[in-house]
Amino acid sequence: MVQRLLIMGPQGVGKGTQAALLSKHYGIPAISTGDIFRYNLKNGTELGMQAKAYTDKGELVPDELTNKIVKDRLGMEDAAQGWILDGYPRSSSQVEALDQMLQELGTPLTAVVALDADHDILMKRIAKRAEEEGRADDTPEAIAKRLDIYAEKTAPLLDTYKSRGLLVAVDGQGEVDRISQTIIEELDRR
Repeated sequence: MVQRLLIMGPQGVGKGTQAALLSKHYGIPAISTGDIFRYNLKNGTELGMQAKAYTDKGELVPDELTNKIVKDRLGMEDAAQGWILDGYPRSSSQVEALDQMLQELGTPLTAVVALDADHDILMKRIAKRAEEEGRADDTPEAIAKRLDIYAEKTAPLLDTYKSRGLLVAVDGQGEVDRISQTIIEELDRR
């Protein structure tokens, strides 16, 4: 079965790790919006240059442009047999845009994997990552703010996908391989 998956959850829950494992298991690309932006910027694409105009000013790339960049990536040849999208959608307007682009591409969403973990565990994981990777933007205050933004703006989107029967909720705490196995079992049961 072709897998077209969203992987969602708060920062530090392990989305990138699980997306990489699922990508390997299903033989489909794991696509993060950050990677898409970096690719377009590095390669000087028209969309990348448009995004650069915002990032150079320290501004967020507007939804309309983000949507175009995501649609362009999902339409690439390596995504024809499925994909895992990490970091998108983050708002109800992006959900609507994703619905429209998937309809236009003729590629319906298979499932939405939602990972969750206790707030204290997330804070510890992100602090550890910041220390290991030297990420200056992962201060306790910044982490707390990003987790609050996720809870306020992105977490409610899970209800949309639950109402559509697409949600696969998985505990993001515990052994990485066990979490991955649980996700795969849940997806294969669908």
